[in-house]
Amino acid sequence: MDVTKKEEEFNLREVIKPYTKRWYWFLGAMFLTTVLAVLYIKFTTPIYKIQSSVLIKDAKKMSTASGDFGVLSGLGGFAGMGTNSIENELEIFKSKKIIEDVTKNLKLQVSIYSREKYHDVELYKNTNPFIIHVINEKPFEELPKEPINVKIQGNKITLSSNELKANIITTFNKIISLPYANFIITKNLNFNLKKVKKLDLNDFYFTYSDFATIVDNYQKALEVDLMDKDATVIGLSMAHSNKEKSQDILNNLVDIYNEYAINDKNTESKKTKDFIDERIILISKELGDVETEREQFKVKNDIVDIATEARINLQIATETRRKSLETDTQIEVSKMLLGYIDSQSSTYQILPTNIGLDNPTATSNITAYNKLVMDRNRLLENATLENPLVKEITKDLNGLRTAMRESIQRYLINLNTSKNQIDRENNYSDTEIQKVPRQEKLFRNIERQQQIKENLYLLLLQKREEAAISMAMTDNKARVVDHAYVLKKAVAPKKMLSILGAWIMGLLIPFGFIYIRELLNNKIISKHDLEKITDTPILSEIPRLYKKDGETIAKNDVSPLAESFRILVTNLNFMLPKTNEAKTIFVTSTIKGEGKTFVSVNLSLALASSTKKILVIGSDIRNPQLQRYNPEMKNSKGLSEYLYEEINNPNDIIHPSGFHPNCDFIYSGVIPPNPTDLLQNGRYNQLLDAVRNVYDYIILDTAPLMLVTDSFLISSVADATVYVTRSEITEKGFIDFANKNIASQKIKNVGFVLNDVHKTNFGYGNKYGYGYQAEEKKWWQRIF
Repeated sequence: MDVTKKEEEFNLREVIKPYTKRWYWFLGAMFLTTVLAVLYIKFTTPIYKIQSSVLIKDAKKMSTASGDFGVLSGLGGFAGMGTNSIENELEIFKSKKIIEDVTKNLKLQVSIYSREKYHDVELYKNTNPFIIHVINEKPFEELPKEPINVKIQGNKITLSSNELKANIITTFNKIISLPYANFIITKNLNFNLKKVKKLDLNDFYFTYSDFATIVDNYQKALEVDLMDKDATVIGLSMAHSNKEKSQDILNNLVDIYNEYAINDKNTESKKTKDFIDERIILISKELGDVETEREQFKVKNDIVDIATEARINLQIATETRRKSLETDTQIEVSKMLLGYIDSQSSTYQILPTNIGLDNPTATSNITAYNKLVMDRNRLLENATLENPLVKEITKDLNGLRTAMRESIQRYLINLNTSKNQIDRENNYSDTEIQKVPRQEKLFRNIERQQQIKENLYLLLLQKREEAAISMAMTDNKARVVDHAYVLKKAVAPKKMLSILGAWIMGLLIPFGFIYIRELLNNKIISKHDLEKITDTPILSEIPRLYKKDGETIAKNDVSPLAESFRILVTNLNFMLPKTNEAKTIFVTSTIKGEGKTFVSVNLSLALASSTKKILVIGSDIRNPQLQRYNPEMKNSKGLSEYLYEEINNPNDIIHPSGFHPNCDFIYSGVIPPNPTDLLQNGRYNQLLDAVRNVYDYIILDTAPLMLVTDSFLISSVADATVYVTRSEITEKGFIDFANKNIASQKIKNVGFVLNDVHKTNFGYGNKYGYGYQAEEKKWWQRIF
């Protein structure tokens, strides 16, 4: 593995280390959140999802017999008024008006609950031993914020609440006046104890909300949507703790929707029928007027039927012309015959016959005349005019000729009279025929109006019947596909989701806490933190001490504390000069409390041996700490007295440490008013020179560098500087202060010591622990 990969692996370990070393936080948090999730599931009222679906009939375009002005779709002015959209139906189901009607029908303003072991249970219909009726609301009054407790003892009812001034005691079937409404409590005759046999039913309460609030709540709870974008099936659903109540709401919602649709259809059909009735009356009147006009036209023009009358007049005209021609012919024939008769006044000749004379009398007379003429002529062949027979016949001829003349003259008179009558008839027929086009035009206009009115009248009659049939046969607009049913699993609380959420929260809470803590942390925690911000070597990590641990190391000690100081000694020896003179070790820190004195004492014990003598000088004369390891020496003379020249012999201030025979202490002594002046007067160097030949190592327990300048005054005497930092105490900014002092050589030959390191933060790891007697940890021990 190359260096880059090693660095990446190292960094990843550093990122996850704050979390892995606090694994017990995650375990404890997950356990706690799991317990809370179980309690939440146990004590939360289960919420169920109730669903229903309905098919909206003819949602895209309504039938012409459905009532939506469909009966008028055949009339031009009402075309296109039968359209309907499924989106409109969705909005109707969501509307406040329909929810208001459901709330009124089911009386949803009051909800009654029973306090049970784990959670409250809402009682509804036959699971409720009593019913609370809202008589009337009191507007502008403040609504209750807390439920009203109900206690029933026989017929005695006690109502109590923190919002009531006093308990209300009443009985069934009596009006109860509360500040916001009047109620009546009645026994539920349909109460079914078997359905609630698992409930205690000892502690009841009810909640009351004003009508508008209840409507808003159920309107928000109701979900309405299309089951499929290409279908007209609408899905209705809502989540509620009471299954039966929710089923009633959804089913009643569909019933009211159908009532709306039927009322709308019937209303529109009735309006349509009324409109048609009005039009029928108007059209009937107009039709009567047209028929009256037609009648008056026929009466005025004296006709029954124009076509028939015209045909008759044409026939009459033709006949009269024929008769006129025949009459003229007869007149001419009669005149011709009369002239022929008159021309024979002295002669007797045969008259012409079969000349077309239409006069039977004249014809018979001519025949008789011609016979007499032939008889006379036959007699004259053998007799004279004086013959009596001839005379007799002549006499008869004269008489007959006179009779014929008179007959033909009378016939002429009759013919002339007939001709005049025929001419008048002919003139009349011609006049009537000439009137026909205009009469026909006028009559056709009247007849057209009559036909229009008749057709419109018949159409309106038909549409009226269709509207009447529509009103009589109106069906539900929404056909129920699925009646309201309850899903088997509760939608809340979701057990697995709650447990999973609890585990996630159990991981996120400590993770977030650790992350924020690490993000905001400006303290040095581990050796790696220190390595990132300084190039100065790190000599050792000192483990954290616990109550059972000793504060100082002992002879032949194999504890982690002893091992860490042996490592410090080993690394420190590489920094010290290779001379036979005493090595001076300068122990300092940035601020107080980082463990300078602790490190100084234990370093001296780690260095001390049968051949090595160690002297620890308490050089922090402002805040002495060395004497706390030997409280009996608290008031002993020390460095301050020597620097003040109160004591001149160094041996008078050197005292056995009490921990090792070759380890001695010089305590700080009394706290002087001018420590800086004392450290600068040269006596400190004299002291070191005086003891340098007696001891192998001289350890100087100094004051913190950032707070005072005391340590800088004596830093030049050090062969090596042990700069003590403390895990979780020393801020990273302090290392920048140390780096600057190291760079400016105000302190020299410096090595850092990280004190009070938690065992999980050791840079070397703790697979084997400290000491040669430590055993290798098992795999589960390494995990935890």
